[in-house]
This record gives sequence, structure tokens and C-alpha cells, in this order.
Amino acid sequence: MDVRIEPGWKRELQEEFEQPYFKALTDRVRAEYADPNVRVYPPAREIFAAFDASPFESTKVVIIGQDPYHGPGQANGLCFSVAPGVDLPPSLRNILREVHEDTGAPLPPDGDLTRWARQGVLLLNSSLTVREHAPKSHAGLGWERFTDAAVNRLASQRENLVFLLWGSDAIRRGEHIDRSRHLVLTSPHPSPLSAHRGFFGNHHFSRANAYLAAHGKTPVVW
Repeated sequence: MDVRIEPGWKRELQEEFEQPYFKALTDRVRAEYADPNVRVYPPAREIFAAFDASPFESTKVVIIGQDPYHGPGQANGLCFSVAPGVDLPPSLRNILREVHEDTGAPLPPDGDLTRWARQGVLLLNSSLTVREHAPKSHAGLGWERFTDAAVNRLASQRENLVFLLWGSDAIRRGEHIDRSRHLVLTSPHPSPLSAHRGFFGNHHFSRANAYLAAHGKTPVVW
């Protein structure tokens, strides 16, 4: 199957694109996008935006989310991110607060995390699509198998990456990452329901940059 995605990722994931599960997944997702009675996010052209913004060979940090925002105009293909002009969802507000308190970086004017992605931060949701107002509605269609494959390719083919895993779902996704080759940082999710149980004060952003610098990589301007 010919999938429009960043060339390095296309090379690494070509085997997935040829699997029966992936054809079944894309058939199902295309049908929902084409259904006039259903709204699906993000816009179809942004389904693989996380991969396009952070090429395989450039990725140095991985953040794993759950599924795209399910409200109108929110999802832009990057986990936790929203387009300029969109109100900050609570989890993103807490992420930016922790960045500010951890690193001293000023609070940004918007929630568009494309600026992180372009520095090699892969902002990857476990499911890449979702129905409007229906969280986890595309869980179990096959996206998790695909995004697991992407994470596993990075973990097996690259060295000295940083994985930021927030919440039990993300932490489970990273159970098989070799801690002797990569830095894996875990904490509660930044959701208002759990942020005060250990996300605030986790210092993941400064710790990630210290690790990158120690391994000869350019730290991220958070």
C-alpha cells in the first residue's frame, strides 16, 4: 500500500503497510471520513502529521498520547497539541505549566507544539483518529498495532532516545523499551485528575535535555 508519509518512516514501516490489518484499518477509517453523518478528527491530511513533522532519523524524544482531541478544531495530528487560536485543553495547559516551572521557559502564546516536533520530538497518539465527541472510538481498529510498531522501530534501530510516558496507558506502551539504550521517564498523566499526583514536579523536560546533551545531541527548546 502506498502511504503518504515522511520517507524515512515509510521505509521503516513499509512492512506494516503491507499487512492485512493495516488495509482493514484504512478501509474502516476512510469509510468514516466519507460518511456525511460522522465527523472524524484530525483532518485526513493530518493523520500522519506527527511522522511528517519529526522524521525517523531526526527523532530524539518520543511523547505518547492516547487519541486525538475529539472536539471541533482541536486535533492537528500531534498528541496534546492544538492549532494557534484554539483554547488550551487542560492537559496541555498543565504540560506547559510544568515546562515553565521546570526549565524557566516562558509560557508560549498558543498550544501549537509543532515547534517541538520540528526539533525531533515525536508527538505520537496511540490511535491516530477519533470520532467527534467520542474518545477512544477508534481504539481497537488497529492503530495501536501500527503505532507500537513505530515505537519499536525507533527503540530497536536508534540509540539514546528519550521516551516520556505519562499515565498508565503510555507506560504500558513503553514496557519493552531497552532502558540500557534509551532514557525512559514515567509519571502520572498531566490530566487535572492526576497531574497533582506526580506529573507536576517530574522535571521530565530538564532531565530529557540533560540526557540529550550528555549523549551529544542538541537539547530541545521547550
